[in-house]
Amino acid sequence: MNPVLALRAVSKNFGMTAALTDMTLELFPGEVHAIVGENGAGKSTMIKIMTGIHQPSSGTVEVDGAPVVLNGSKAARLRGVAAIYQEPMVFPDLDVTENIFISATSGLLLNRPAMRRRARELIARIGMTLDVDRVASGLSLAEQQAVEIARALSQDVRVLIMDEPTASLSAHEASELRRIARTLAADGVSVVYISHRLEEVFELANRVSVIRDGKHISTKLITDTDPQTLIAEMVGREVGNYFTKMPSTATSETLLSVQGLGVDGVFEGVSFDLKRGEILAMAGLIGARRTDVALALFGMLKTTSGSVTYKGQPLKVTSSREAIDNGIAYVSEDRRKLGLAMALPIRWNISLATLEKFLTPLGLIKTGAEIATAWDYKKKLNIRTPNTDIAVGNLSGGNQQKVMLAKWLNMAPDLLIVDEPTRGIDVGAKAEVHALIRAFTAAGGTALVISSDLPEVLALGDRILVMREGRQMAIIDHADASQESIMALATGQKDAA
Repeated sequence: MNPVLALRAVSKNFGMTAALTDMTLELFPGEVHAIVGENGAGKSTMIKIMTGIHQPSSGTVEVDGAPVVLNGSKAARLRGVAAIYQEPMVFPDLDVTENIFISATSGLLLNRPAMRRRARELIARIGMTLDVDRVASGLSLAEQQAVEIARALSQDVRVLIMDEPTASLSAHEASELRRIARTLAADGVSVVYISHRLEEVFELANRVSVIRDGKHISTKLITDTDPQTLIAEMVGREVGNYFTKMPSTATSETLLSVQGLGVDGVFEGVSFDLKRGEILAMAGLIGARRTDVALALFGMLKTTSGSVTYKGQPLKVTSSREAIDNGIAYVSEDRRKLGLAMALPIRWNISLATLEKFLTPLGLIKTGAEIATAWDYKKKLNIRTPNTDIAVGNLSGGNQQKVMLAKWLNMAPDLLIVDEPTRGIDVGAKAEVHALIRAFTAAGGTALVISSDLPEVLALGDRILVMREGRQMAIIDHADASQESIMALATGQKDAA
């Protein structure tokens, strides 16, 4: 049987940089083929070649055993190759039906009843229940991804590339997406599943390929390997167990006290104390409103009830500038919208939150100081880049995350709020990010960490605050916490304490 899609000795160079070198990969109908590798390993470049966005510098792309030139995403779609990403690409002002058929609506006359019927069929095919007349702006991330999958199916997809599809989803939503992937494979679609969550890979994949430094390392049946072998192949070195809980560095000094905090119609009754040197982890499913609590503490949401005491004094911040001036930093879960200026150089991003430190009395930027600071963080955080003048959007996800942490660590905050610290990054980068957060608190800082990754919550949190639908369910000491107890609270199977 010919592979439906294959890369044969494909290389891709950007100037003097080799992003892929002699990459060979075969994808067969009806299989889930997982691809794993560190951030910067070449996965994104490989996807862009498969989907026609990039052209190989050498080598060939084959469809059904014949060489093809995919000179654009439209050419790839016509061959049945499509991709969905961790950031869904839906049009918020259009309804579900219009989003599904957005690429097929070039004619002047549209048979809208037929489109709606077909949309219902496609949604049903992936086992979802979704109103096809609903406007996309109100859809959850999981529902948006279902719309993207239905869009691909409407174009007779044969190869569906799913790039970190569950990075922003709750455990239940992620389980639904994996079920959809299995359904598509059973229907004969070749599903390419790219994930840093190895437990997903072992649950879902038939075969798994490892790439490192732009090169193909191995392809194996999932039954012929194990997580430690994959990790060793991915990183080319031993990685410590970053999910191991380290001793707490909490002191007796209360840095932050939150009592009955709320925002009308969003969340209510949030109360906790944070000690200097402590890590408080916030857990919950998507829609639990954990991020809204963080935004309120950072002055980006106006609170309507409750009080905040900070460093022994009442505090009410009404803007992010006020929060920063009070030594509160917020590392957003959304790198693109609230975290980084993707088109700007790395060094500009690192200095952005503390720009006044780099200005002369005449308001000119001290370029030398800015470059030196950026290089210092490049070394300390192991940001993989040849120089700090590269646009941050050209970095891998893990390196973007480290730039965002550098941006806020550079202001030397007392309170660091980190929302989904390892979202969409590889196992090696996760270990480094965890080490950075622990080093920050060991040096006297205090951290509030929001995460949907329960092993991460248990690894980092000295205590765990569980939320559900805008309500605080409980605060659990690490010694008393387990994935099961946290999930029971997050899903409402156990009443709030």
